[in-house]
Amino acid sequence: MWDIALLMSAAFVAGALNAVAGGGSFLTLPALVFTGVPPVAANATGTVALLPGYMAGAWGFRQDMEPPPGLGMRGVILLSLIGGSLGAALLLVTPDHLFRKVVPWLLLAATAMFAFAPQLRRMASRGSAEHAAHASPVKAGAGMLAVAIYGGYFNGGLGILLLALFGLLGQTRLHAMNGMKNLVSALLTAIAVAIYAAGGVVQWEQALVMMIAATAGGYGGARLARRIPPEWLRAGIVLTGLVMAGVFFWRQ
Repeated sequence: MWDIALLMSAAFVAGALNAVAGGGSFLTLPALVFTGVPPVAANATGTVALLPGYMAGAWGFRQDMEPPPGLGMRGVILLSLIGGSLGAALLLVTPDHLFRKVVPWLLLAATAMFAFAPQLRRMASRGSAEHAAHASPVKAGAGMLAVAIYGGYFNGGLGILLLALFGLLGQTRLHAMNGMKNLVSALLTAIAVAIYAAGGVVQWEQALVMMIAATAGGYGGARLARRIPPEWLRAGIVLTGLVMAGVFFWRQ
């Protein structure tokens, strides 16, 4: 019962965080590992739990979606599915002992991306006009594929990477960028979840419990989270990421 309570609490807060600012993976992955789920299975199960939130976000932005320069909508969808598949397949062949060593570094990288997200977005905005003329389909496709592979392997910080990529490719409308971010996240997560399930690494009992809690958190928890000053919320997420990375380093 304590394990279920921990998983539901982590998923609820993660759903609320993803709805407002991101960073939900900082809670779902450690919670699953702390309850005894092997690291690779924990990463896959946590991704399954957060999938409904990505799908809801994509549906909410459906009227604002617009592919970035250098890529058409079909290209974005195809590369998201291919990259998500490759990343998920890479996770399946990663031994638990190796993934356990990689996790704290991935958490640190994702935390850093989240912490410096405003700076990354400003850099992407300044560079968008310069790079827009050079955003060839090959360069745009390579960037999209690389980010999708990362997302299929490890979901943390995916939204920040996508927003930075779209900005560097020359996209300027924030609603369009957010719409495409949610679409790509939903697509690559969905195909990754299918591969995780086929590989038998999803702990479905935990995933379903967390899925319900995360969906409730995304709907109701976001209202409460919006009352928290943005700088406090960001600082809390960064602190959580650093603490979780430190715990994983300590447990090695």
